This record gives sequence, structure tokens and C-alpha cells, in this order.
Amino acid sequence: MKKFFTSCLSLLLAVTVMVGCSTQAPKSADNAGSTGGADGGKKRFAIIFKNTGNPYGEKQMEGFKNAIEELGGEAILKAPDQPTAEAQIQMIEELISQKVDAIAIVGNDPDALQPALKKAMDAGIKVLSLDSAVNAQSRMVHINQADPERIGRVQIQAVSEMIGGKGEIAVLSATSQATNQNTWIEWMKKELEDPKYKDIKLVKVAYGDDLRDKSVAETEALLKSYPDLKGIIAPTTVGIAAAGKVLTDKGLKGKVQLTGLGLPSEMAEYIESGVTPWMYLWNPVDVGYLAGFAADALVKGTITGKVGDKFKAGRLGDKEVIQDGDGTQIMLGDPFKFDSSNIGEWKKVY
Repeated sequence: MKKFFTSCLSLLLAVTVMVGCSTQAPKSADNAGSTGGADGGKKRFAIIFKNTGNPYGEKQMEGFKNAIEELGGEAILKAPDQPTAEAQIQMIEELISQKVDAIAIVGNDPDALQPALKKAMDAGIKVLSLDSAVNAQSRMVHINQADPERIGRVQIQAVSEMIGGKGEIAVLSATSQATNQNTWIEWMKKELEDPKYKDIKLVKVAYGDDLRDKSVAETEALLKSYPDLKGIIAPTTVGIAAAGKVLTDKGLKGKVQLTGLGLPSEMAEYIESGVTPWMYLWNPVDVGYLAGFAADALVKGTITGKVGDKFKAGRLGDKEVIQDGDGTQIMLGDPFKFDSSNIGEWKKVY
């Protein structure tokens, strides 16, 4: 009898194990073969802009989101309250913990972000910069709006024409660490070395930190410190709008000329009034859109960030990775001139 009960118990245990095994949910083929995202779902692509409250940045993130959603991924849009490297580092750490597939960053500092971005790349996250570059060791490729030399030189050419080739000029930049701003300013200085600009003097480079109130204050300080100032170049959308307001409020139209890089929607009133005869920019939506497609190509392995890599960037067509100092970059296109003849059309676009 004891032997009989022992045999029955063994049979019961065997059946129980078999039932348990057969009722386990089978692993789906999709989940088994996917590496996208922390949960094996959509690929997740993050963009970190310099700071909140910046219309240019909002348009850039919009373009990035459009590209990622067009590609079937999930876009994560982030920006700190203040344009500091420390705030961006915290966001990078959070994204590493979330195991995103790619991080695109508009750097607040070219070098300070390196440890965090290197950590992200070591974790298998594809890292690229756009607009304001981080150093070559901190990213796989950079998305450039236009040739930095052309951007810098064309702004000097513009202000020179506006002031008749003679007088004092100043630059109202973003932050002192912004790589894009600093590169453009270096090319402005190189352009000024041409003998044809011998009667133009660059008296100061001021920094408004891409904050409207500070940019207003810096513009007012320039006007007070240099009463003979003839022109201001503001290669920042926040700065040029702030300077336009100050010159308008003080009735200085025609007395102090203003040019630089601005959003058509924000600068239309100043171009139409003549405070800013003309300015330049590219489409920030396209910058973000190109970054989204480049991030996707990096994640898919279509490109690695090496010179000669090619990929299709949606409606922007074929793009190629080219040399950029110690690193590589993907160029969007040439700067575009906005003046009274076309601002009415473009102010409705962005």
C-alpha cells in the first residue's frame, strides 16, 4: 500500500510540473528579437536643448519629434530651466538610466559634458550633437546648420554694408561657452582682418546667455558704454529679438544697425520697420529633423559617424558625413537671408 501511495504521489507531482510548464506565456517573437527601448518596444530617441523658453529650441525639438515619429520611434524632448552644462549632465544621467537608444544634444559647453556623454556611449547609447557642438570625443557625429565660416563672414559683410563700411560695432552673443557662437565670432574676426574693413572697429563681445532679460540689459549696456556704436550683430535668436526691442523702444532706427540670426516670426516687425534691414538663419525645424534621421541611422547602423557615410534624411534627401576638425559632421545647408521682400511669407512658417 505504501508503495502504491508513493507511486501516485510521484505521478501527481509530475503532472503538476507539466501543467505548470505548459501554462507559462510563450516569449513573443517580437520581444525576443528586439533591442529597442528598455521594454523591447519602440526605439526611444532623446533630444536635449540648451534651456526652456527658447522659441528656436522649441522649433528644433519639434523637427526632431517629427522625424522620429515619421520613423516609428518615440521622441523624448528635454531642456533645463537654465542654459548650464550641469543641468544637461543631470538629464544625460537620467536618460542613461532609462536606457534610451540615442541622445541628441545641443551643448551648453563643448567639454564639460564629455564624461556623461562618454558614459552614455559606453552604455551603448548613440550620441550626436546638433546646432552647438560638443567635442569630438563626446559624440559620434555633429549636425551643423551651415558652414560656420560662411555664417561668420556673411554677418560682418552685412553690418559693413549697413553702416557704410565705417564705425564701431559690437556682438551680442549667447553664452561664452557656446561652441557655435564662438566659432562664428572667430570667423567674424577673421573677416574683419581684410583691409576693406580698416574703418570698422569691433569694440565688444557681450553675452546675454540666451536669456531675454539679460540680452536686453546687455544691449542697453552696449549703447551706454559706446555712444558712437553704429552696428550690433546678434548671432542668437534670443539676442537679436531683445536688441530689436531695445533699439525700437529707444527710437534708434537707422542710428544703430542690427543684424544677425533670428526667427522670422519674432523678427518680422523689426525687419518691416527697418530696425533690422536684413538678417540670416536656417530652418531650425530642419536642423532637428536632420538630427532625428541621423540618430535613427546611427541606431540602425546605417552610419557610424565616419567620413563618407551616407543615409537618406526623409524630405531633406541624401546626406553625407564629412570631416569637422577632429570629428565629423553632417551639413544642413547655407544660411538664408531674410529681408523686407520675403519676411511676410516666412514669418508665417516659423
